[in-house]
Amino acid sequence: MLTALLGKKIGMTQVYDDAGVLHPVTVVQAGPCPVLQVKTVESDGYDAVQLGFGDVKAHRATRPLIGHAKKAGVKPQKFVREVRLDAPDQDIAPGQRITVDIFDGIYFVDVIGTSKGKGFAGVMKRYNFGGQGASHGVERKHRSIGSIASHGTNAGTGPKPKKGKRMSGHMGMDKTTSRNHRLINIDKENNLLLIKGAVPGPNGTFVQVRVSTTAKANAKARIQAEEKAVAEKIKAAEEKAEAAAKAAADKAEAIAKAATDKAEAAAKTAADKIEAEAEVEDNVEPKTDAKDAE
Repeated sequence: MLTALLGKKIGMTQVYDDAGVLHPVTVVQAGPCPVLQVKTVESDGYDAVQLGFGDVKAHRATRPLIGHAKKAGVKPQKFVREVRLDAPDQDIAPGQRITVDIFDGIYFVDVIGTSKGKGFAGVMKRYNFGGQGASHGVERKHRSIGSIASHGTNAGTGPKPKKGKRMSGHMGMDKTTSRNHRLINIDKENNLLLIKGAVPGPNGTFVQVRVSTTAKANAKARIQAEEKAVAEKIKAAEEKAEAAAKAAADKAEAIAKAATDKAEAAAKTAADKIEAEAEVEDNVEPKTDAKDAE
């Protein structure tokens, strides 16, 4: 089974998960990667798949690379890597394009890339040495390495440094594997992986993303338990909100009903009063003037 994909580091951002927790993530554009070659035990002595990423114009590639890609029916690729397989995979063929779908259900990944180059660095920056004393007695040698060799046999062969002696030199630009990154999200539409934390290399560099080989056995179970707890929390919050909305609706309905009843009662009282006044007026005899009587 193929468990790796090639891509390009886009940059870093931050996203919220379902629980409202903010995660710093690196955005990697992973694939689609065309299969350039499928190696088998019979033909090459081992099982592997050769993947490419990023098309190259024909006039910018060499003829051997053009011919090699032509066998698979694809264009020459900028970034080519080989991924070993434990067993032959009959579902993979040259020319097939591999997408981020292979990471469905994966919780942790390793990212292989080239670290940022930092140029020529001294031992204090390169290896975190403490340096020499800060007093005036150390004349212009405060960041120096100190002694590097000895005539003693345990310090080297003769008066020269041992191999592997930590000294000043070129720093960075090394192949680096950053392990056990949490895979936060997969954007299948745009072929993007949101990987928690920082990964090797500057923005725009090519990387290889593979399923983690050293993640702890209980890590997946822990993540699943956290996701289940978050789902239950969200469900409880939705039920609480629904109950609150229902209670508010019932209260509003009761208030409206009370107001309607009150208005009807007031209207009825006013009607009864008018009717009573009308009856009183009907029962009163009209007054006659004395002059009119004579």
